Amino acid sequence: MIAKLKGLLDETGTDWAIIDVQGVGYLVHCSARTLSALGNVGEGVTVFTDLQVSENDMRLLGFATSAERDWFRLLTLVQGVGSKVALAILSALSADELRAACAAGDAAMVARANGVGPKLAGRIVNELKEKAGGMPGGGALGGAAMGGMVIHQAGSASADAVSALENLGFKPAVAASAVAHAQGELGEDAGLNDLVRVALKRAAG
Repeated sequence: MIAKLKGLLDETGTDWAIIDVQGVGYLVHCSARTLSALGNVGEGVTVFTDLQVSENDMRLLGFATSAERDWFRLLTLVQGVGSKVALAILSALSADELRAACAAGDAAMVARANGVGPKLAGRIVNELKEKAGGMPGGGALGGAAMGGMVIHQAGSASADAVSALENLGFKPAVAASAVAHAQGELGEDAGLNDLVRVALKRAAG
């Protein structure tokens, strides 16, 4: 699984960027907030990534902070929220705003995002209300911005859990999906052993 990219910002579009990593261009779909945080073309950037795989599509999502990536994974666990809707929500709301909206059950704030109606917004805040308190805000991950580069602490229990499942023979996409669901079930502070245990059950099922 590709968990992070560090390279040069090669090109950007309305909802995507190309990151040049030693001559290889990675197309990553991003929220408007991440795109604005990446800086100018030609500058060095670091983005956290999440790989989404379906029967008809495979896309790499990029995030300026791991907090945004964590929220993206949590949002996509809600029925009716795909990657495009999750990115729209993360474009409209910061991680802090989203955490506050879910904790307070403020569906109207979530409905500010393009493509999110009142019914879906209500489902999102209802399903994530109990999990919002344990989720990070925009400044909770120990990241620091320097020029066009965003630097973050490397390594996490979720990344280690994905690696563990891959070592057991599961495909990267299966391992990543299983760990994402396990983290959504157990919470952000779940330890490696618990993540692997729950993710294994899902991946094997």
